[in-house]
Amino acid sequence: MDHSLTVGQHPWRRFWSFLAGAGMIAASAMTIRHFFMANFPESIYKGSFCDISAFFNCDSSAFSSIAHYRGIPMGWLGILVGALVVLGAIFPSAAFERTNKSVALLNFLGVLGLLAYSIFFLKKLCLLCTGFYLFSILSFFLFWKFGLKSEKNGLGGLMKTYISPSIPIALAAAVVLASGGYGFHEFYRAKQDAQKGGIAMKVVQEYYALARVPDPSFISPYRLASAAERWEDAPIRIVEFADYRCSDCLFMHQLLTQLKKDFPDKLNIAFQFFPLEGKCNQVVEKDLHPGACELAAIAAYDPAQFPAITEELWAGFQESKSPEWRRDLARRHGVEAALNDAKTSEIVSRIIATGAEYEKTSDKYSHGIRSTPTIILNNRMIIGTIPYPQLKAIVESLLQGGAAGSPEGKKFLENWVDLRPAAKIKKK
Repeated sequence: MDHSLTVGQHPWRRFWSFLAGAGMIAASAMTIRHFFMANFPESIYKGSFCDISAFFNCDSSAFSSIAHYRGIPMGWLGILVGALVVLGAIFPSAAFERTNKSVALLNFLGVLGLLAYSIFFLKKLCLLCTGFYLFSILSFFLFWKFGLKSEKNGLGGLMKTYISPSIPIALAAAVVLASGGYGFHEFYRAKQDAQKGGIAMKVVQEYYALARVPDPSFISPYRLASAAERWEDAPIRIVEFADYRCSDCLFMHQLLTQLKKDFPDKLNIAFQFFPLEGKCNQVVEKDLHPGACELAAIAAYDPAQFPAITEELWAGFQESKSPEWRRDLARRHGVEAALNDAKTSEIVSRIIATGAEYEKTSDKYSHGIRSTPTIILNNRMIIGTIPYPQLKAIVESLLQGGAAGSPEGKKFLENWVDLRPAAKIKKK
């Protein structure tokens, strides 16, 4: 059988098909591992990292709205697709090959959709997911080039070539998919319960083990919450070093928004502008987030409009990358002069400069504050983000008077969790 990928006498074709399936399994397994590590870190000191650059970033997919369905990670479907291809190469049959050819087509279309979603919506690309995409494309190519084909012509022949799975194999795969999905759903729920309980308490202890740091010499007058006029009179005081073009800062905004709802009249939150763009911030070697300086100026120009403009900036996070969108935003709020206003530039620069007041947290950067978001929560530093249940547990402990936990040791916490929709935060 010459026109066949796995059934004919072509061992190298079977080998390449096996390799494509094994690659899909490996890539999917790593994405599942990353998904759970990122969503449920067991310590505040370590986060989940798969970030090569602002574009090649796995966290964006791990926390996107399509990363899972009711706790079942997308990678589980990828593992099953890969397993079918591997089994078809090991135990070749015409029925298996027809089934896998149908699956390969559906998987290929799904990959194109996910790739478009990542590039055009998330504006980021996960390297682990990219591995799955490449192996999926290879598998589809092999089935398209060498797979069984119908002898019929026209639409009927095309349908029989690409959509003629074996019903028994398809049903068996569906049972495995559902069974494994249920297992992942229960595992996800167990992780959620653990996050709210023991892990959150562990994080509270780690928080109290941090060395205390001072507030900035100049605390930004731009407040996101103001429980007390005097900064030190609020029971919870958060200085947020942030950048409007930073996806992690968008997630931090969602965290703090929920925190304000859960603890009304308890928080003073100061927005400490720290755009990661060389145009106004000397801590960055290059412009990591072009346009961030403009957005800071637009938000800072009129203090009375700061809260409203800030909300609009986060709501238009994707659009704010466009210079035209930024100019339109300034025009709609009557703050066009912000970009050339010396007073605005002076106060933003003064706020940015406070990042250099802290002890260096990395030899790579000249500033103590060198990445966003970084928050100083009641005089202890957290670099990055943590799941909401952990942040809430820290705040609850502070409001209850706190506890010594363990002796002060580490100077700051560093953890990264980003881009989960606010709806997910609320569920927790």
